[in-house]
Amino acid sequence: MKENAKASPQPAVLSLAQLLAEQPAAPPPGWIEPGLLPPSGILFVGGEPKVGKSLLVANLALALAAGKDRAGFTIPAPRRVLVCQFELPTPQFVSRLATMRRSLGAAADQNLLVDTRAGGNLLSAPQGLNHFLNAARQAAAEVIVLDPLYSTHDQDENDTRSMAALCQSLLRLRDASNAALIVVHHVRKSIGREEIGSAFRGSSALHAVGDSYLLLTRPSAHLAATVELRFQFRYAAASAPRLLELDPQTLCFSAAGAAPARTAVARKKVEREHVTQALTGLGRQARYNQLRQQVMEQAACSKRTAQLAIGEACRQGLIVQVDGQYRLPL
Repeated sequence: MKENAKASPQPAVLSLAQLLAEQPAAPPPGWIEPGLLPPSGILFVGGEPKVGKSLLVANLALALAAGKDRAGFTIPAPRRVLVCQFELPTPQFVSRLATMRRSLGAAADQNLLVDTRAGGNLLSAPQGLNHFLNAARQAAAEVIVLDPLYSTHDQDENDTRSMAALCQSLLRLRDASNAALIVVHHVRKSIGREEIGSAFRGSSALHAVGDSYLLLTRPSAHLAATVELRFQFRYAAASAPRLLELDPQTLCFSAAGAAPARTAVARKKVEREHVTQALTGLGRQARYNQLRQQVMEQAACSKRTAQLAIGEACRQGLIVQVDGQYRLPL
């Protein structure tokens, strides 16, 4: 037999005994602990505009590259990190990184790489996907940062099918590069206080590919903190919400303790009479926004509760909608 004969390929179908024999004695640690970024995982980071998403992700990218803990997160080992960011000119972004790295020294310098030609390349197009794959290979990237997601595609984020196709591109990028992804993404305009993964635009598609979700919100005014973090993990219980404080001089976040527990608030009940009385008070006919505002004022309820009450009143036939106007039945 020739010495250079090719080894037999490993069978694709394995028994449970074979699979168990290949299992490590203990699961490998995540790349950002506790549980925020598993190996080859996809982390979505979202929040309101100007809440600090990009700053926090840059903090995490530097920490990963240096193998240094940051902002209450544990980084078990240094990683090769490729940053593809689309919001700042490269010199301005490098200046931001230079400010952040002062507390780390040169620890991250060789492991943090920036794709300076990321702009204009779309994951949703084969040529654009190839660009990011080539950049990942040049960087030998173990983690790829995309900031923000909407700059990497031309799809309708309100269309489930379009977002599903985009998510397949994310999976192809992850699998072909063998890298974990950190994806900065926007959230819907109106979200509930307890929403996390479902707050992201195109959430039904994102839930099929995301391993973890990190939502940044502004904390209550009486708290001496810059941002509150809330978590949702696909395969494990989420960490408790926590607070971070931003040092404006170093642009670095630091842990500011656990977020205070939220007190459950009883939902204000809206009776059917509130809706019909609100419509009567508006002259027996009104547009949706006018009717909703009148119900909110009359019943002292939230916007969401008023919306539900109007929908229920329509289903019960207490009010009707004709040509964009709501009125009482004839």
